[in-house]
Amino acid sequence: MKQAIHRLAYLFLAILWIGNPLIAHAAKSGNPAIPPAIAGSLERNQIPLDAISISVTEIEQSKSGKYEAKTILDWRATEAMNPASTMKVLTTLAGLDILGPQYRWRTKVFTEGFIRKGTLKGNLYLQGSGDPKMIPEELAKLMKNLQALGIQKIDGNLLFDRSAFAPNVMEHNTIDGESLRAYNVPPDPLLYAFRTLSFQIGKSHTADFIDLSYTPALSQLKVVNQMQLVDRSCDSWKSNIRFSLEPETGINTDRLLTAQFSGPFPSGCKGVDYNVVALDANTFLTQGFTAAWELAGGTWAKPPTGKDAVVPIAARLLLQFEGINLAEDVQDINKYSNNVMARQLLLTLALEKMGKPATTSNGELVIQGWLKQNGLEFPGLVIENGSGLSRNEAISAGQMNQLLLTAHNLPIKEVFYNSLPIAGADGTMRNRLMTQLRKFLHLKKKPEARIKTGSLADVRAIAGYVVSKSGKMYAVSSFINHPNAWRGLDAHDQLLSWLLEGGPEPKQAR
Repeated sequence: MKQAIHRLAYLFLAILWIGNPLIAHAAKSGNPAIPPAIAGSLERNQIPLDAISISVTEIEQSKSGKYEAKTILDWRATEAMNPASTMKVLTTLAGLDILGPQYRWRTKVFTEGFIRKGTLKGNLYLQGSGDPKMIPEELAKLMKNLQALGIQKIDGNLLFDRSAFAPNVMEHNTIDGESLRAYNVPPDPLLYAFRTLSFQIGKSHTADFIDLSYTPALSQLKVVNQMQLVDRSCDSWKSNIRFSLEPETGINTDRLLTAQFSGPFPSGCKGVDYNVVALDANTFLTQGFTAAWELAGGTWAKPPTGKDAVVPIAARLLLQFEGINLAEDVQDINKYSNNVMARQLLLTLALEKMGKPATTSNGELVIQGWLKQNGLEFPGLVIENGSGLSRNEAISAGQMNQLLLTAHNLPIKEVFYNSLPIAGADGTMRNRLMTQLRKFLHLKKKPEARIKTGSLADVRAIAGYVVSKSGKMYAVSSFINHPNAWRGLDAHDQLLSWLLEGGPEPKQAR
């Protein structure tokens, strides 16, 4: 009975759109009907109309120069729903406006020791502020800065000051139990390489064997490759791979780890990445820092140990290292939907505006203050971590579109706009809308869609901008919350395609 009612609803919407005079009334009421291609896709994929929200507004520049929005499509747009990773739109937009695109995180290095004849005799203290992209290339720069102080050898251990963040935000809690998956890495003021071991696996170009490498370099890691090359396509390659990471046994091997791969590996794989979060934060950073120092040409009096500690008052600052700027970091957060980078940004807002230790609740207070400052009131908004990797975060499609409009009236609008994935070109939209976009190859000025995507079990979401073939700019947000949400990609693509083609006729969007 319920399914029959939904079918009638879809049919009713299609009749409205095709020419029924009631369409004018629907448009005037601010709640135009869902276009039939989208409604039909939802019906085919068994997604009820009450499981989707859609907000489409046309963004136009007024005579005063300010950008304003005109409602084009409003379907349940005031309903607070789970936005998955599109929540990163709020976090990155507020972050860019509050901190500025050129903001850089600072990692400080202290010691209680002294430098004599090229040797630092004493421990190194690393104090982090939450740099979300301290990757091997950046750590290599830090090593060069240390060497510029006249240090060639370090005779001491590593001590890590993580006091910038409250302990509870660093706990490794997940919503799906997949603690070894890279998308679940928790925040860390001294986050290194996303705390993720990334193994690159592929058939050798020169012989019939398997090449296996990894990043970042770790000082005490041995890799054992026992995989067998099989003549098979690359489909489901990961399901047959067996991986283990265990301490090496034997004399003087108390810190040595062995990563072992076994099982069949398809010859059809040109090169794949196997990412795993398998080490605790201190072990990963200790071994990563040790290896980076050695790769830079530095030596150790003895292999260092690493543990947590607060920088003593008597310690002196050796150097302050500034990481990649926020504008570049936001590119990674939005284009590749990096969860831990988004969480680090939310905590950085708390740290910079309310002091340490940074908490998620303080980060939320900063964002709520920013919303109020920009004249935005968002009832129903729930911020749990700022990344969208949450069952509790909530925002409405209409509120998301208000953010997209607000972005266009801020000085950082270009930086934010350029951070969103481009359909058919990069990020999480790289393989989306390819067929539709080919239709416009002959046009001198091609339409485009810059869309932040989001997906969780039972959630699919999009939020961003579409520039149509006629040059109109639309803000579009849509959330699907339903067990069949994974089937909703087509409906969202139909929505974006409709806007690329120009959206509704003027009489339908009055």
